[in-house]
Amino acid sequence: MADAPPPAERGLRLYTIPAHRAFADALVAGLLRRFGGDRLALARGLVLVPNNRGGLAVREAFVRASGGALLLPRIVALGGEELDAGVGAALDPADAVPPLPPAVDPLQRRMILARLVEEERAAAGRPVDAAEAVRLAGELARTLDQLIVEEVPPARLAAIDPGEGLSDHWETALRLFRILLDRWPAERDRLGAIDAAERRILLIDRQAARWRAHPPEGFVCAAGITDPAPAVARLLRTVAGLPRGMVVFADLDLALPQAEWDALGPHQPDPVTGLRARAIEVHPQFHLKLLLERIGADRGEVTRWLAASEHDADAARARAIANALAPARFTAKWTALDAADRRLSGVTAVELATPAEEAQAVALKLREAIETPGLTAALVTPDRMLARRVAAHCRRWGIEVDDSAGRALAILPPGTLLTAIVEAAAQDFAPMALLTLLKHPLVRAGDARGAWLDGVRRLDRALRGPRPAPGLEGIDRHLAAPERARAAEWWREARPLLEPVARGFGEGGGVTLPSLVACLREAANLLAGEEAWRGPAGRAAADLLTGLETQAPLGPRAIAPAGFAPLLRLLMDEIAIRLLPRERHPRLAIYGLMEARLQRADLMILAGLNEGTWPGLPAPDPWLAPRVRVDLGLPGLDRGIGIAAHDFGQALGARQVVLTRARRDARSPALASRFWLRLEAMTGERFPRDATLAAWARALDGTRVPTPADRPEPLPPAHLRPRQISVTEVDRLKADPFAFYARRILKLSPLDAVDADPSAAWRGTAVHAVLEAWAREDACDADKLLPRARTLLADPATHPLLRALWQPRLIAAFEWVAAKTLADRAAGRTVLAVEGRGKAELSGIELTGRFDRIDRMPDGGLGIVDYKTGKAPSVAAVRGGFNLQLGLLGAIAEAGGFDGVAGAATAFEYWSLAKKGDTFGAVSSPADPAGKGGRIITDDFVRIARDSFAEAAARWLTGDQPFTAKLHPEFAPFAEYDQLMRRDEWYGRDA
Repeated sequence: MADAPPPAERGLRLYTIPAHRAFADALVAGLLRRFGGDRLALARGLVLVPNNRGGLAVREAFVRASGGALLLPRIVALGGEELDAGVGAALDPADAVPPLPPAVDPLQRRMILARLVEEERAAAGRPVDAAEAVRLAGELARTLDQLIVEEVPPARLAAIDPGEGLSDHWETALRLFRILLDRWPAERDRLGAIDAAERRILLIDRQAARWRAHPPEGFVCAAGITDPAPAVARLLRTVAGLPRGMVVFADLDLALPQAEWDALGPHQPDPVTGLRARAIEVHPQFHLKLLLERIGADRGEVTRWLAASEHDADAARARAIANALAPARFTAKWTALDAADRRLSGVTAVELATPAEEAQAVALKLREAIETPGLTAALVTPDRMLARRVAAHCRRWGIEVDDSAGRALAILPPGTLLTAIVEAAAQDFAPMALLTLLKHPLVRAGDARGAWLDGVRRLDRALRGPRPAPGLEGIDRHLAAPERARAAEWWREARPLLEPVARGFGEGGGVTLPSLVACLREAANLLAGEEAWRGPAGRAAADLLTGLETQAPLGPRAIAPAGFAPLLRLLMDEIAIRLLPRERHPRLAIYGLMEARLQRADLMILAGLNEGTWPGLPAPDPWLAPRVRVDLGLPGLDRGIGIAAHDFGQALGARQVVLTRARRDARSPALASRFWLRLEAMTGERFPRDATLAAWARALDGTRVPTPADRPEPLPPAHLRPRQISVTEVDRLKADPFAFYARRILKLSPLDAVDADPSAAWRGTAVHAVLEAWAREDACDADKLLPRARTLLADPATHPLLRALWQPRLIAAFEWVAAKTLADRAAGRTVLAVEGRGKAELSGIELTGRFDRIDRMPDGGLGIVDYKTGKAPSVAAVRGGFNLQLGLLGAIAEAGGFDGVAGAATAFEYWSLAKKGDTFGAVSSPADPAGKGGRIITDDFVRIARDSFAEAAARWLTGDQPFTAKLHPEFAPFAEYDQLMRRDEWYGRDA
């Protein structure tokens, strides 16, 4: 790179605007004072700003200051930390000779580097999938850009001695860096292009050389640029040396004591030891000092920009900000400061309990601001979630506020649609992923949306419970059941929309990234049509897919379908979409830290002031250890904290400032930002707090002190009480009458979860199905039970959890059932009926029931058998009047309620298939001929069950007793209706 020219004899024109002045308005006032007399002279000028948002601020300041028509100077965004920021047509004229090579497309570079990473890792015996290769490629690209910006030749990487303790890590990193040293230059030359960061440097140096050789007729002003990159410093030096050039810094502190200024660094090595003192990169003035040194100027050459504006704060504010952000070893001076040097008049601090409450408070403050005519207000925060919450709160008052930092494409509707399609296909259309896709707001948007959602709801009901077999074919088989006919009818309409992506993701090892992208695009078109590509986010999604289709052949050779979703999400997370609402409020704004530079409003709200948010935690460099970065001359990882501190100081200089923080985040208590703590420590008891705003935030959505609900005791009239009940509902009626009331009278039945894990009830249903088929079709042939069980477990529709975890247990239990049945048959006991239904009228109520199995006992009586996949009921529960189903089934049988079954019930057995001791399978009974073990005497069991039922029926079915919630909670373990009965509000309270 070309060396900077020697300074002109007249010196360099370097200025600074202090923090308490509104930068853009003060800048424009000074430019108008110098050049406003000749409007053409103003129009011939050029203003270099750090970014597009800064350019907009300067442009709006010109409009405010002009009071009418004005020919504006050319305003060019030079670009700061964003390496892909355009340098503007002013720096890249079409007639430049020789023309510079084009910049490599960022996605093209990412894909090529990903392929090289994939090949290197495979050769090292540590293969990575495509998504991980693309992630590593992004980190490599960022490292390369850092080297280019700081003008460090990548070849220096190979000469680094990492020192003891880092050699193994460095060797691993160096193998990947070999891609940048050996292979990437060849790839770049083959493309006939150069890196965008390198091209930016060449453009800047070429423009600087052109201005030195032929100074422009108009003025050139570099305003608010803080990027200390060497090329930027050379350009600023050139601008400052032009006859009509000037460089205006933002808050370069001229009043900072020299000892503090010198302590910032960077320091020269000690002449004796060769050691270098550590620079204070976390200080807000460090990067400005570094920029000034690279320009080749001293702080004494910088003068204050004398122009002011009506938006400025008191000058004491700048002194207080500088004192509060002093280097740590100089903070002892706070105790000796005059009150005027630490006063924060116009600043208030608000501490809230939670991020939600903080967002509410900020929104209220913005809402209050617009009540004052002409007052402007802005929220500045690096917390994008907080920004979205504030915007949502404002929206309920009909106020649209533009978040200039934008939102990631991955969380906007077009991005979530693409992710949902990929996730559904990669998961073989598992119910949760499938329903997430079909319910997406862009799918079938418009007039057909209502009918579409009706069909999706039917499918939702049909897919509740354990997961069906994988793939679209699994859904087809699941919906073939007669009770799911309505859902199946709609599914025939929706299924063709998913077939292209199902085919593309089902090609196994033949899948390539371009083919997956093509399938994704086709599926998005079929499901959402033009809605998928509408608006800024839709266009960005379309551009991403187009870029992937074009550049993916240069990338990783193959990709697993399951790896496409994380790859796509990774790329979409890096794309910021700045949405422009149709009706933005003209006096309110939300800024990120970068967008807030050069901005000023009458009221600035600095929110999210917690450590880890503002400032954010330095992101660890996975490749370059801090010592290596120092040896290479790269910025330290802490420099971002210093830049955040400078942003904080700039925003704190507004006329009115509100600082907010939440005492906890979404997971745990939060620590206040170091900036907050510094202000608090410096001002002491004078730290201005506002409790009123916090109270308003709590009161806005708050209510009076809640009154806990009483235990519900609904009392429906007699004609609404059911006259039919099943034996399995009797326990619910007696133990929790309210739950019975909710189910039978209110008709509220809980739904199974979508894609639910197999429950004990589902397992019991599967076991009963096997035993029923074995009895009906195989006549309880002991040799045929296990083959039938294995057939069930081998069915693709059987849940994998059942096959993996329960199969050994079920096989052992079925072996026990077969052996027990064979032994009973030898003893004269036969199976009379299985899985039958029946009913009988008892106490004026129709009692219905379904038995698992009824045997003819050797004595001629009936044996009622109930299969249990878990433990059998306890004797205590039976003696307490619960779990009397076997007795009630016996009562129905004795009343002739079951077809083909007649006789007296003389045996009541639970066949438990659970593990007991070292074996599976055991028989237990709640009755005993002699009442042993506290059990009920067998001959009395049916009578006791009948009497217990009669008492319950007389109280709640034919009587007028209220349906009290949790009457016997020890026998009411079911919790489906606990929320409906507001159980937690009254349960356990004293009467």
